[in-house]
Amino acid sequence: MNDETIAMCTLGRIFGFKPLYAHAMVDELGSASAVFGLSAGQKAELLGAASRYVAELNDDALEFSRAELERLQRDGCRFITYTEDGYPPLLKECDDPPVGIYYKGKDEPKDVFSRPMVSIVGTRDISLYGTEWCRRVVSWLAEAKTPPTVVSGLALGVDIIAHRAAMEARIPTIGVMPTGIDDVYPARHRPDATRMTQSGGSALITDYPTCTSPIAINFIRRNRIIAGISQSTILIESKEKGGGMITARLASSYGRDLFVLPGRIDDPRSAGCNALIREKLAEPITDAGSFLDAIGLQRPSRRKTSDLLEEVEAKLTGALAPEMVKLAKRMAQAIKEERGICIEELSQKLGVSYADASTITRLLESEGFIQIDVLQRCSIMVKIA
Repeated sequence: MNDETIAMCTLGRIFGFKPLYAHAMVDELGSASAVFGLSAGQKAELLGAASRYVAELNDDALEFSRAELERLQRDGCRFITYTEDGYPPLLKECDDPPVGIYYKGKDEPKDVFSRPMVSIVGTRDISLYGTEWCRRVVSWLAEAKTPPTVVSGLALGVDIIAHRAAMEARIPTIGVMPTGIDDVYPARHRPDATRMTQSGGSALITDYPTCTSPIAINFIRRNRIIAGISQSTILIESKEKGGGMITARLASSYGRDLFVLPGRIDDPRSAGCNALIREKLAEPITDAGSFLDAIGLQRPSRRKTSDLLEEVEAKLTGALAPEMVKLAKRMAQAIKEERGICIEELSQKLGVSYADASTITRLLESEGFIQIDVLQRCSIMVKIA
């Protein structure tokens, strides 16, 4: 690492909540290193004699950053300044971008941040409805011709469901942390975070220095990065006040596309989503095709019905017992013949238990053969010739 990176890292730690101060000084002097080359009098003249920051801009602060970055480098982390190619390009367009971000991932940052990105956020107190539709939205993104990276905050509820759904669908996901890159909050999500750092295109990022605790104010600062690096933000469920709403409104203020999952008008967990629709700040998500069109992604190809049963057999042979593969083919055929048939009707039509019908249809959905809506109605995903 070079002296400029160390100086940028130090400015990030000192002016983390006021990044515009750091940007202004670098613009004025030409480099971050030049800030630390000023005399005490020059620093006071630049920042004001009463500024507490004058005393913090010292050589000890630089040495602290040097030691931190050397330690993180050994752990596979790096610090990317906003003047580098690897810095997220959309974040750089925001009014208040951090001077740098800590990064941990398998791939080069430039490659990771060059992909389209969609953030998915919402309440920790997610409902079954929200859980189902969060996973469904991620599956739609995964089916796009150019699947985007799913961005979220590693928190309980919507965040971790979105991350896990992305990894299950084998599309990249980025976790934006309210702590230092050396920690994971909550701790129970550490295995997910580790998996993300080991998956191609995925990563963990933060603008907080090491040993930062996950206090409430840190989540608000974290949310601007989630909104800032993404071309679109999706709010799954949220009360009228909460972190998801803060991220959504930040995305709107940055001029990014905003989508919400509409919900019942008497459900507090949908109050925030419904409010954004009412204020005409967000578009409601209603179906896969119009959503992917609105978000700027091409719709998925659909499956030829003539190939369906052959593909089901090829995909599931070896994974299921032969009799269950036959049942899966029968179910696929029944769904092809009767679009919109529900799982209970399938079990009755084929003379199998509801549990077996539910298990097989969910498997067919996870493999991309069918779609199941919130009323458990099934339909085939068919390729266009």
